[in-house]
Amino acid sequence: MKYVVGLDYGTDSCRAVIVEAETGKEIASSVKYYKRWKEGKYCVPAENQYRQHPLDYIEALEESVKEALSQSPEGTAENVVGISFDTTGCTPVLINKDGLPLALMPGFAENPNAMFVLWKDHTAVEEAAKINRLAKEWKIDYTAYEGGIYSSEWVWAKMAHVLREDPTVRSDAYSWVEHCDWMPALITGKTRPEAIVRSRCAAGHKAMWLKEWGGLPPEEFLVAIDPLLKGFREHLFEDTFTSDTKIGNLTPEWAKRLGLNTDVAVGVGAFDCHFGAVGAEIKPGAFVRVIGTSTCDIMVASYEEMKDKLIPGICGQVDGSVIPGLIGLEAGQSGFGDVYAWFSKFVGKSISELTQEAEKLPISETVIATDWLNGRRTPDTNQLLAGTIAGLTLGSTPAMVFRALVEATSYGSKAIIDRFLENNIEILEVIGIGGISLKSPFVMQTLADVLGIPIKVAKTEQACAFGAAMFAAVVAGVYPAVEAAQEAMGQGFLSEYLPNKKNHKIYSALYQKYLRLGKFTESDLSSFSF
Repeated sequence: MKYVVGLDYGTDSCRAVIVEAETGKEIASSVKYYKRWKEGKYCVPAENQYRQHPLDYIEALEESVKEALSQSPEGTAENVVGISFDTTGCTPVLINKDGLPLALMPGFAENPNAMFVLWKDHTAVEEAAKINRLAKEWKIDYTAYEGGIYSSEWVWAKMAHVLREDPTVRSDAYSWVEHCDWMPALITGKTRPEAIVRSRCAAGHKAMWLKEWGGLPPEEFLVAIDPLLKGFREHLFEDTFTSDTKIGNLTPEWAKRLGLNTDVAVGVGAFDCHFGAVGAEIKPGAFVRVIGTSTCDIMVASYEEMKDKLIPGICGQVDGSVIPGLIGLEAGQSGFGDVYAWFSKFVGKSISELTQEAEKLPISETVIATDWLNGRRTPDTNQLLAGTIAGLTLGSTPAMVFRALVEATSYGSKAIIDRFLENNIEILEVIGIGGISLKSPFVMQTLADVLGIPIKVAKTEQACAFGAAMFAAVVAGVYPAVEAAQEAMGQGFLSEYLPNKKNHKIYSALYQKYLRLGKFTESDLSSFSF
């Protein structure tokens, strides 16, 4: 029997699953939380600064794999044939000439600017704005395949910001690497910047990479963003690779540390949501929503369907970023579960309590909100936006506001789907994965009612890790392509939420109010300094 390991690095923890490659049966799993992150270190929420220490990633890798193996039948470790990683993104870090994240060097261990800049870090809004201005003035718009708007969540803005903010990191910063590229590089011993095998998914969606214009934007453009980026391009890459590509095998050191052998194949990494979509058995026409602290929406489309189409305001369209041979499309919301968690803390009630109270309320037209408490990712990224709640009276209750926030996140979801439909991308089904899709019937039913589309929920709790396991099976040679791995290893669906036609009609009218409130928030309130 052959086994594969899928590793999913989320915002708070690392999940390892050991899967039987032939059937997709889950043998064991382990979740390990990042210790330093859990303590709140290196983060300043008031300034939108969120950083993670590379030691959290290394320790979680070792602990999760070992624990999962300890729960597996005897002989499992000897028969593991492949490992693949997915991580949050865009989550880059500055590295030295040996590919070592600066936080692992003497003198930088407690410096947040030497650490991985987490996806939801929005400290680089000024740099992103400059990139967008330059792109529209340049002879080539290097943001064209990333929705036409570059985000503060993405790599060039983040790296320019860190270099500008902190002179102490500049002398040792030789290059940068995405989290999803560094993990496989680490365990295969290919960490030198020139040797790191770079993910098509990460580079295409976040680094303005496109094969047709020679890879990354030219040095001239990058230096125009900030002179401190001078020299970085020559220390980076020209080619990128899809996740069915084998990088190498475990080094003797990492084979020993993980309790495996050096025959284990290691694949090219990708972002969690892209692998999650694969784990949820994505195919053309399926709109997959990874629903957690934020959302990430993934679709795949044929070359024929896309042709020369450029969809504005999304997070990119990249050849092979999800499934090789298809165009991967990404969108999403910067806040979803985070919005509920914020309100729960704000009023001192658990999300469970608020849910129980809110689901008893009728759909109300009095309180309405926007979902931009962490800025807006799509459609049309704008990380400077703040959320709004309108219609409050002395009779408003926490449950009413909570319901309005759940509805707001659903309206934000509809705005994304509408953008795809407006650009003639066919949506035949919606698939939900992630914690909220499995744990909150109230949110999922509201979402179905707002969208007016049935939503299937993937059976596996670890769809992202399962997607990683499917790719691990491909790079290990068990399957010739990821579609074959999906067919053999897919777990199917747990449930389906059908829209209530009466509720959908009401929500369709309220959605127009959401759009008007959003327009007012963006155009009129943006001039105020909060």
